[in-house]
Amino acid sequence: MISPGNSAALVLMGVCGSGKSTIGIALARKCGGVFHDADDFHPPANIEKMKRGEPLDDDDRAPWLERLAVLLSEASEAPAFLACSALKARYRDVLASGCPDVRFVHLRGSPGLILARLRARAGHFMPESLIDSQFAALEAPEGAFAVDIDQPVEVIVDAIIHHFKLSTQ
Repeated sequence: MISPGNSAALVLMGVCGSGKSTIGIALARKCGGVFHDADDFHPPANIEKMKRGEPLDDDDRAPWLERLAVLLSEASEAPAFLACSALKARYRDVLASGCPDVRFVHLRGSPGLILARLRARAGHFMPESLIDSQFAALEAPEGAFAVDIDQPVEVIVDAIIHHFKLSTQ
């Protein structure tokens, strides 16, 4: 069980446009936890590379993932919610190294749904041209709680709260 007071973290993972930030913010509000968006921790060079439509490679991601692992290890409020793509098992392993109680929620959606969402959002650096590379890199997470994103935010949030027995305010 993840509840306030036991230094646990929940990583909301999935491809770009899957709703990681939206769900993470809603969970933090409803459960009284703290929310972090991994995108806020990318160095400027990574953001510029993605803006140009170039996918990040493992060398680009390594320091970013290490920084996020430290963030999870230092989380003083519980639960901590982190929106992070975490597409590959080795990336999730790095994140888990920072917090042994970390759990993953895989926000799943079809390429068509993700494309529609990316076209509808404004002001984000991730271009829709990188969707294919995101799906190609995605390794289905073992042991993660998987949620289909073709339902209302409230339904997704309630499913996560129920599954992890999260305390609500």
